[in-house]
Amino acid sequence: MEIFLGALILLAFGAAFWLRRAGRREQARAGIPVNARVVYADTGAWTRLEKPLFSPRYRLTGKPDYLAQDETGATIPIEVKPTRTATQPRYADVMQLMAYGILVEEKFGARPAYGLLKYRDDVFHIEFTDALRAEFFEICQALRAARGAQNVARNHADAVKCRYCGYRDACDEALD
Repeated sequence: MEIFLGALILLAFGAAFWLRRAGRREQARAGIPVNARVVYADTGAWTRLEKPLFSPRYRLTGKPDYLAQDETGATIPIEVKPTRTATQPRYADVMQLMAYGILVEEKFGARPAYGLLKYRDDVFHIEFTDALRAEFFEICQALRAARGAQNVARNHADAVKCRYCGYRDACDEALD
């Protein structure tokens, strides 16, 4: 009986070690630092929060893929783009991550110093500088101004964007 109990305890420790190691591998694959603790996930595999993060002050809402706390206790937003490949992060993705940084600041009362943007093969560490923050708010202001406009001009020359745009049928500036 003692041998059986000892084997069972050994097996339980082995399983716990294996699960922890597998979890750390999966965490690293998702772009989450191994020394960070995931405090929120919106990836479909986890239970979703009832509500997205919301800032009435900035009229901003969003759901980052992950929020993690690093070893200092700071909350770090993480956005995952699993099929995207690039040597540099896309501007729109950086602005999306900046929005999550602002939402984290509003929710938890502390401004994160950075966020992580995970592409298929790379993780980009995006510093939340004052300049990036100001740029984000300029974009928000322009979007709010455009919301009331009769017509908003196309802001790109990308035929692929046009091909998949939800407003293509109503657009006078569609690229073909």
